[in-house]
Amino acid sequence: MVIVFVLVALAVLAAVVGLHHYVWRRLVRDTTRAPGPARRAGTALFVAGPLLMVAALVAERSGAPFWLQRTLAWPGFLWMALALYLLLTTVATEPVRWWANRRRGAAASAAPVPTAETPEQVPAALAPATDTVVTAPVSPPAPAPSDFSRRLFVSRVAGGVVAGAAVGTVGWGTYGVLRGPRVKRVTVPLAKLPRAAHGYRIAVVSDIHLGPVLGRDFAQRVVDTVNSTQPDLIAVVGDLVDGSVKNLGPAAAPLAGLKARHGAYFVTGNHEYFSGAAQWVAEVRTLGLHPLENARTEMPYFDLAGVNDVQGASEGQGPDFAKALDGRDPARACVLLAHQPVQIHEAVRHAVDLQLSGHTHGGQLWPGNLIAAAANPTVAGLERYGDTQLYVSRGAGAWGPPTRVDAPSDVTVIELAALRA
Repeated sequence: MVIVFVLVALAVLAAVVGLHHYVWRRLVRDTTRAPGPARRAGTALFVAGPLLMVAALVAERSGAPFWLQRTLAWPGFLWMALALYLLLTTVATEPVRWWANRRRGAAASAAPVPTAETPEQVPAALAPATDTVVTAPVSPPAPAPSDFSRRLFVSRVAGGVVAGAAVGTVGWGTYGVLRGPRVKRVTVPLAKLPRAAHGYRIAVVSDIHLGPVLGRDFAQRVVDTVNSTQPDLIAVVGDLVDGSVKNLGPAAAPLAGLKARHGAYFVTGNHEYFSGAAQWVAEVRTLGLHPLENARTEMPYFDLAGVNDVQGASEGQGPDFAKALDGRDPARACVLLAHQPVQIHEAVRHAVDLQLSGHTHGGQLWPGNLIAAAANPTVAGLERYGDTQLYVSRGAGAWGPPTRVDAPSDVTVIELAALRA
């Protein structure tokens, strides 16, 4: 097992090095005339960037001192996003480079070039007095300086477009995260919901990911956004933190300000088990949230249940749908909080009416949505599985790079609708 892990790690490292080298060639080597200050600066950037990225990941996962995590996180994780879009935009410019080089090659081949096989006649006035015709072989000409200048011009234009597009994309995506999530409203009809509950509002917030980058100020923005919707119930469906209570307790403190008529409830996500799930369950309880650890509570109009994340199985604390759902009144509607969308299949087997999830981030960084779609039944939004509906939030925060592209963060207000209203 260790050998497999080492081989996979080496393969990933080789891919990272190779892709960075490819982008460096296009953006640094091909845009500079010769080794000099500009090329050295570009090379230093392409060496420091991936080193900081790896260091940020290792520091977070190894529980390094929090000051070190915070120092490495911003440059390291931002480089992760920037490198992705530098790569994608560089690949996108390859057809333009090929077309420009092809045109240059076609123009060069159209011009007549004297060669040794096509001798050049020496004028008769300069030839010696002899019956033999004197010829002078001519070597192929050196490449015209204009060819090099044209190639350099094309590389610099393409490089400028790549850098501008990548920096602009990452900058806008980072601003979108730091300004806080936007409110999204979705109406969900439930056949078993009583008429008195028509219009009941559940504020769903997931994947806040408090950590070395997103801290107390961000938590306060999320709380303010949730409270502005004036919900009847708040559901925090996992991945609240990336770190210990010791490091992030102060950052999570604003969650004590969450306000809803019927309270705020919490279930674990996979990142809680990377961060010490037991300590965080205890911590959110002190903040006024109600953890649902494979448990159920009866609300005025429906049953609210919650199951642990599948990652908890590694600690003997995995999801237990039977414990959470068996023995309930089947005539009452049931809303289930479960962090990962893949848990929908068990929810269907237990006749849940609505599952609320997060986890996917909607892909977070395009084209990450394609990868998320391969691993999850639903990436974002509302879908039906038999008699069970699944709603997946894109989440309020971000993991790794504090950046989102084509996957805006949200706090979703689920408004329940009674079909008999």
